[in-house]
Amino acid sequence: MKYFSFIVLTISFFGYSQSQKPVVIPFLESIVKQFPNVRDITLSPNQDEVLFSAQSYMGDISVLLSVKKVKNEWLEPKIVSFSGVYFDLEPYFSPNGLSLYFVSNRPLDSESKEIKDFDIWYVTRKTSIDEWSQPINLGAPVNTAMDEFYPAVGDSRNIYFTLDNPELNQKDTIYMSAYVGGTYQQPKQLNEGINSDGYEFNAFVSPDESLIIYTSYNREGGFGSGDLYMSRKLIGGEWGASENLGATINSDKMDYCPFVNMSTHTLYFTSKRNSLNMVSGTSISQLKALFKSYENGLSRLYQVNIKDLLSEQN
Repeated sequence: MKYFSFIVLTISFFGYSQSQKPVVIPFLESIVKQFPNVRDITLSPNQDEVLFSAQSYMGDISVLLSVKKVKNEWLEPKIVSFSGVYFDLEPYFSPNGLSLYFVSNRPLDSESKEIKDFDIWYVTRKTSIDEWSQPINLGAPVNTAMDEFYPAVGDSRNIYFTLDNPELNQKDTIYMSAYVGGTYQQPKQLNEGINSDGYEFNAFVSPDESLIIYTSYNREGGFGSGDLYMSRKLIGGEWGASENLGATINSDKMDYCPFVNMSTHTLYFTSKRNSLNMVSGTSISQLKALFKSYENGLSRLYQVNIKDLLSEQN
C-alpha cells in the first residue's frame, strides 16, 4: 500500500499500539440521518446543547440547528431563533456558552434583503436557558470585503478564522485577531507550523489557545482530500510543526470541521467517508438501505476519544 510507511510513522508518533487505536463512531446518528448533509458541530461548555449546520443535497441551503440534552437524552433538533432565512453555517460556542459565533451571508442592514459576502456574526444570551439576541456583525478588522469562515474563540476572546485572500494570491489560510482593550486587532496569519502554500481551514482552538486542530487539503503525506492536523503552541508563542492525526481518524475522503471537548477528550468532526459496497444479487430494499447508511459519502458527524493522543502531545 502506498500509505503504509506513513501510517506506521503516524501511529508510532502518537504512541498507539494496535489495541490502543481510537475508534471513530457516528455522533447523533438518528438525528444526523434525517438531513442530507450535516456539518460544523459545536458543543456547549456544560455539554447539554449541540449546534450544527444542516444543508441541502446540493449545499445551496444551510440552516443552524440546535439539539438539547435533557435527562441524558438528546431531544429532536430545532432551527435556532435567528436562522432559517439566509445561508448560515459554522457555529462556535464561546468558552462560557453565552456567546455563539457563526458565519452568514445575511445583509448588514436588517431592512435590506440583499445578501452579501460571508462574514462572522455573533449572538449573545444572559444564561444558557435564555433566547439568543439578534445577530451582530463582528465588523472590521476581522470582517472584510472578502469571505471569512469558521470562527473559533478562546478564553481571551482572541478569534481564529479562515480567509481566502485573492489579493495575496493565497488559498484558504488561517488567521488570528487578538482581542486587546475591548477591540479586535488587525488579523495576522498563523505561522508556517500551520499554514502552507496549500489550503488550511476549519480550525478548532482550545480555550487556552495551546492546541489547534484544523484541516489541510491534499497536503503531501496525507490520506486523500482533506485531513485533520494538530499543532501545539511553543514556549515562544509560535505554533509548532503540525502532525497528521493518522489513518484511524482520517479517511481517504474529506475530514473537516473539528471540535474538541477538552474535558472528555472527545474529538467531534465532519467526514464524507464512504463505506458503500455493492454485491451481486442486491435487492431493491437492500439497495435503498445501502444508500441510507451512515457512511454513504454525505457529510456526517463523528466522534472519537483522543485522550491518548493529547497525552502524547503534552
